[in-house]
Amino acid sequence: MTDIDAPLPPEELADRLTEVFALVGPLYRRVQRKVEQTAPIEGLSVGVRAVLDLLREHGPMTVPQMGRAQALSRQFVQRMVNDAAAARLVEIIPNPAHQRSSLIRLTGRGGAAIAAALAREQSLLSQVDGDLTDADVTACVRVLGRMLELFDHVDVD
Repeated sequence: MTDIDAPLPPEELADRLTEVFALVGPLYRRVQRKVEQTAPIEGLSVGVRAVLDLLREHGPMTVPQMGRAQALSRQFVQRMVNDAAAARLVEIIPNPAHQRSSLIRLTGRGGAAIAAALAREQSLLSQVDGDLTDADVTACVRVLGRMLELFDHVDVD
């Protein structure tokens, strides 16, 4: 009989984390498809939605900062910022700390669009069936956070 609260040996941990990866990939792709299917309400692609959410959470940021925060290439983030700017969801403002790297800031229209998208997503996520507890979710976030830390050094550019 094993103690479920005891740390797993590295080889067993690797096997269990492989199970997590096997779920995270399809989950991410399905959520992405769902967002893209329903996003026309706000006119947001998955990439623009990610930029808006990051700015909502952290305030004005540079494109390189957003790329690092989301583990995305600067080029991809720049394209998403350009799309968001064309839709007047963000604005480009001077950066007092760095003349060559402007800050990107949400507009009122962008704030309203991301708020609507988040409200719709919250409504959808509230439909998750089961008997999940706060401890379950806390453990899930902890595991995924540790897995993300393992790949912090990966260059996305």
